Amino acid sequence: MVDTHKPPETAVLVALITQKQTADQTKDYLNELAFLAETSGVTTVKSFTQRLEHPDNRTFVGKGKVEEIQTYILDNPVDCVIFDDDLTPSQVRNLEDMFKDIKVLDRSLLILNIFSMRAQTAQSRVQVELAQYQYMFPRLTRLWSHLTSQKGGVGMRGPGEKELETDRRLVKDRISFLKEKLAKIDKQSVTRRKERDRLVRVALVGYTNVGKSTLMRTLAKTDVFAENKLFATVDSTVRKVTFGNIPFLLTDTVGFIRKLPTMLIESFKSTLDEVREADILVHVVDVSHPNFEEQIEVVNATLADIKAADKPMVLVFNKMDQFTPKDEWVEKPELPEDDGEFGTAHEEIIIPVAVRKKSALEYLKKTYLAQKADYVAFISAETGENVGELRELLYDLVKEKHYFIYPNWVSIPLAESAEEYGDGLAG
Repeated sequence: MVDTHKPPETAVLVALITQKQTADQTKDYLNELAFLAETSGVTTVKSFTQRLEHPDNRTFVGKGKVEEIQTYILDNPVDCVIFDDDLTPSQVRNLEDMFKDIKVLDRSLLILNIFSMRAQTAQSRVQVELAQYQYMFPRLTRLWSHLTSQKGGVGMRGPGEKELETDRRLVKDRISFLKEKLAKIDKQSVTRRKERDRLVRVALVGYTNVGKSTLMRTLAKTDVFAENKLFATVDSTVRKVTFGNIPFLLTDTVGFIRKLPTMLIESFKSTLDEVREADILVHVVDVSHPNFEEQIEVVNATLADIKAADKPMVLVFNKMDQFTPKDEWVEKPELPEDDGEFGTAHEEIIIPVAVRKKSALEYLKKTYLAQKADYVAFISAETGENVGELRELLYDLVKEKHYFIYPNWVSIPLAESAEEYGDGLAG
């Protein structure tokens, strides 16, 4: 028997600490980059950081740091070096010359690779391929470094320049073809969306891996792919949902991320149209993430970029089951002299998990987070904790929009619908 199992690739990660990016932010970005690498099937073995005012024009990091990375690569099995920011074509070429036989990737290329793995529909595959060619085009020169290039003097012109020019034309033609193909698909998508104009449309938005697909599965009571990986959902998924006999369309959209490649935003225009044309947005946030507030800012900035920030929005703080409040947030119960039901250990109070969770929910509802938007809910989509409150919020918003379309519609109150049909809508 021959073992054909291919071991996962290994990588080192590289990031800069600059005036615009603190050491704590850089650490968080590297953790996210490692998660991106893991989603691509790459194992991170080490991370390198350097403090610079701005990236080096030749090699992104300084000469000394490049030598440090080279030394590590020589002593350890490493397949690729991944940088947390976009590299220029010349930086990639210089780094590849220094890291012999080691792949040099940047954040955008890693994200594009994940999107190509996740794309399922014809539309998303075309969108990803177009983004890949747009990324590749300015970097074609390094792909032909193995061929002879043009030199001065008679008879010194090699085939490399001709082949490069040919490939540039081919890539240009392919980009034009994909744009035309995508334009046709966009027209079909517009037609499909026009057919939905008689129903209220609700779109789930948020940072990647915050639980949008899990929440959709909970609200729509249907199977939707969900996984604890970045960009588990690339294609938009639409389901018809009914609350209190009022129907609406619920859409799960691609997750946002900091430093999202520009060419992806351009290519996924039609997918983002689902967000632009929605009547109500549900902004899902992973409240257990240490930097969830920065993630909120990234999503809000992206919504502003695609002209969708002015819509009615429900801010949903998800993953309450994974959230652990600090000790000072928890009101410690008063214990009887005989230690009571909570007990003591070494004169310290042991607080049950249920008490901590209840206190966390009550605490968060009293913080500024509860006033961060007009409509706020704290839930766990995975366990169903407090989802009933979110359903009631959505029901009121959808009912208002629905009555605008159908003024004479007679609806069943949400609580009565849940009691009559046993669908748990109010719970």
